[in-house]
Amino acid sequence: MALKSTIFKANLQVADIDHNYYADHVLTLARHPSETDERLMVRLAALALNAHELQDTCGGDGTLAFGAGLSDPDDPDAHLSDFTGRKRLWIEVGQPEDKPLAKACSQADAVRVYAFHHAAEVWWKGIETRLTRLDKLQVWRLPTEAAQALAGLAERSMQLQATVLDGVLTMSSNRGSVALEPLRWK
Repeated sequence: MALKSTIFKANLQVADIDHNYYADHVLTLARHPSETDERLMVRLAALALNAHELQDTCGGDGTLAFGAGLSDPDDPDAHLSDFTGRKRLWIEVGQPEDKPLAKACSQADAVRVYAFHHAAEVWWKGIETRLTRLDKLQVWRLPTEAAQALAGLAERSMQLQATVLDGVLTMSSNRGSVALEPLRWK
């Protein structure tokens, strides 16, 4: 018998001071049986870092949501779609291969990767030259320690505050607070 995904609910209050974006998001995340709390929370952090695109790119008329994640490798970890269903932003977390990223760049207006694992530098050195031609792609590095600390905020039902100020995301809940500053690699 196959294991089922675990459902997490998150009420995320985003205060992105850098982009003048303030909104509440009620989100449902499905955690694949092989996914860790760390990866789940990095997906949530990546969505919070890009929530302003809902206003900036789609004028508020779009959908910011999680994809199937590990359950479907052809689906983004998170995405922003406009009212026509067109993918305006495709978000991946982890260390994806170059071919799926090239495919994502052909299906979306912009693609962002958030690498967070301790081996991210090794992955980046091995793949960097193969990604130079992908103009729609941005690659960001999240500090490993901060990504690991995000796992401590994971609960099946979460009340989270996400504040973005001077490029630093601070995620807070009744379990504590984690600050992370993404570093842009590409």
